[in-house]
Amino acid sequence: MATKRSPAASASPVSLKLDGEERARLNALAVARKRSSHYLMREAVREYLTREEARQSFRDEAAMAWRDYKDTGRHAAQAELDGWIDSLGTRRPKPAPEWPR
Repeated sequence: MATKRSPAASASPVSLKLDGEERARLNALAVARKRSSHYLMREAVREYLTREEARQSFRDEAAMAWRDYKDTGRHAAQAELDGWIDSLGTRRPKPAPEWPR
């Protein structure tokens, strides 16, 4: 996870081309929020990066799980997992499903 730094410490300019409608919408929102359009663009980029990094992490984990399954053949059926999860927190929880070999 990235560490928090001062915005001016490592910030560098980036050019972004917006059409007239996008620019007008951005300016209207900036006025309504009492923020600069620059601030709103930076926030939008931060939110986009956070969301897309999470998506990429999910894709990477899925690819790794698929490779592991292809290499080992080990898996658990969804129904087995659902039954086990539903039993957690009860008086007699089921043991975790066995991984077929």
